[in-house]
Amino acid sequence: MHIGIIGTGYVGLVTGACFAEFGVYVTCVDRDEKKVKSLKKCKIPFFEPGLEELVKRNIDRGRLQFSTKIKDAIDSSLVIFIAVGTPPRGDGSADLSYVKEVCTEIAKHMDSYKIIVTKSTVPVGTGKKIKEWIKEAQSGNVDFDVASNPEFLREGSAIEDFMRPDRVVIGAESSQAIAILKDLYRPLYLIETPFVITDIETAELIKYASNSFLATKISFINEIANLCDAVGADVHVVAKAMGLDRRIGPKFLHPGPGFGGSCFPKDTKALLHVAKAHGVELSVVEAAVKTNERQRDIMISRIKGVLGDLKGKKIGVLGLSFKPNTNDTREAPALYIIAALLDAGAVVQAYDPVAVEDTRKLLPDVKYKNDAYETAKAAEALVLVTEWNEFRNLDLEKIKKAMKEPNFFDLRNVYDPEKMTKIGFNYYCVGRNKRTI
Repeated sequence: MHIGIIGTGYVGLVTGACFAEFGVYVTCVDRDEKKVKSLKKCKIPFFEPGLEELVKRNIDRGRLQFSTKIKDAIDSSLVIFIAVGTPPRGDGSADLSYVKEVCTEIAKHMDSYKIIVTKSTVPVGTGKKIKEWIKEAQSGNVDFDVASNPEFLREGSAIEDFMRPDRVVIGAESSQAIAILKDLYRPLYLIETPFVITDIETAELIKYASNSFLATKISFINEIANLCDAVGADVHVVAKAMGLDRRIGPKFLHPGPGFGGSCFPKDTKALLHVAKAHGVELSVVEAAVKTNERQRDIMISRIKGVLGDLKGKKIGVLGLSFKPNTNDTREAPALYIIAALLDAGAVVQAYDPVAVEDTRKLLPDVKYKNDAYETAKAAEALVLVTEWNEFRNLDLEKIKKAMKEPNFFDLRNVYDPEKMTKIGFNYYCVGRNKRTI
């Protein structure tokens, strides 16, 4: 089978490379000529473990190709995935202008039956709009079906998530479209992956509902962590006991500076916009968004509460990406915290294993370092924001010796409070402080 992927961003490129690994012939399309030239040379525009090797292997085997022309994908493909961006507008709604542009192009070049599948995260009702946009732009009357196949890829482990997913969701009106898409995912039947077959609107909502629920779990445990700090409890023990209840589960019960990334902030706000447009109140999701914004401010207040006036004070920050194993800094708590520290007059020096160059464009006033130890040098505080593996086993004696003042803010609870205090740090974490900060 031949398929086309329109858009070679994170979702599109991972999807294309993984389908090629399944033995499918894939044409990935992007209008950015420079990007396509780089991809043909196996140069990946973002960091994702294992993706470069996967792309190279399937280019070499002739199953993965790149083009700037949508026609190249449409002519050879039975299934066409739309994987372009749906950035948030000022009101939180998803901007579907790129999706509409792609639909117009597909309609111009389509001369035989196709299945048009949304892989991008889109609001409920987008499937119907896609059908209308294509029909309006068609010069003839070529048959096609529209389907929704939302992605559930975690940055940093996207290939594993595609190859061994928790579920595959397919939303379509046509039994023919469902049968073809199930055949496309046939390799996953061998590992007994659950398939959820439903209508388009339900499939579209599953993605938003899933991400909003996970975001709510994060906000909930952050609120509990703040209460733990106030009453002298240990949030790790609370979370562990909660997670042992199979109705709750242990995942996403890790306190910190709040969620970030390309999905949770955007998708929660988009879901709230959809609900408002239909006269439905989603007070739980709304509270999760507000809690997340407040959590970042709480982290900043704690730093200020310990250091006092930040003007001229040197602060080291470890971790810039919103999570480990990615260079994605979209809505990253670290960027928000750093911006606030700079505004307060602090001198910020920072390090991240892969996200420095991306962050430098956004925050040029930061002094970027080559490792954690340089970042700690002469600092009056060190703030661990992203829990990269290399930050989990630091030479703490060396870190303390390098610092001017031993104030260590562990916003991911990587280290043991008793051990840190014994070494001589003034240690501040999230939900495990035995006193109110």
